[in-house]
Amino acid sequence: MKQFVLSRPAPGYLRAEFDRPPINMLDESTIIELAGICDTLETDHDLRVLVLSTVNPDYFMARYDLSAAPPDPADPFAGLRAFAQATARLSQSDVISIAALRGRARGGGSEIALACDLRFASIENCLLGQPEVPSGLLPAGGGIERLSRLVGRARATEIIVSGDDYDAVTAERYGWINRAVPDRELDGFVDRLARRIASLDPVAVATAKKLIARNAHIPEAELRETISLLPSVAVASRDRRARLRSRAAQVGSDFELRLGYHLGAADEH
Repeated sequence: MKQFVLSRPAPGYLRAEFDRPPINMLDESTIIELAGICDTLETDHDLRVLVLSTVNPDYFMARYDLSAAPPDPADPFAGLRAFAQATARLSQSDVISIAALRGRARGGGSEIALACDLRFASIENCLLGQPEVPSGLLPAGGGIERLSRLVGRARATEIIVSGDDYDAVTAERYGWINRAVPDRELDGFVDRLARRIASLDPVAVATAKKLIARNAHIPEAELRETISLLPSVAVASRDRRARLRSRAAQVGSDFELRLGYHLGAADEH
């Protein structure tokens, strides 16, 4: 793999660290590699736990890179369908998945974290967001469906429609993440939990996960409906995205660092 650094810290424990310089944007290759990780989860029956983390302390996963041309211009949303399928596989695997969130986790990066069973985030250094709607798009990789089940209708509406950045303490209060952890303790906390889970019987872990998820399953029809509505939203919002591209060019690297702010300020300049 070129974007995920894989390691086996202990029997039954797989760690995948995301590393796509400079700011951990997702692309088509990310989806392919994520699907490869899911292949491992589905075929290695000794695995109990997966930890997803980042090499870059400023970005867990920034968002999907929309600047790249789709591999099939006749079907520009094929990659999105593959991404939604990969997040569904991650969510439905027998392995307990943990997102160790440090830096910015937005858009598709947030959706990958949402597909995990557990999410722990740095108090001092984590921002989460779903910037799609202010960008004239939709969170179509499971963000709408999973957030509404986690945080409820009102808070999911706030998060998704505002497109703003949310810190770890707020995300914990909303139910978006399990726990906000001091940055210096995050890695050790997640590693201890992962090793504890890895030491358990795999059948017991898989069965418990399946039973817990009975009332949280997302029907594929919901994901398909969201993706089917994206093209019409994208067409209607072309002017909005053009203004955002212009603002991004004006402000440079700060645009990604403070994306939530700049999405709200796009019409003020």
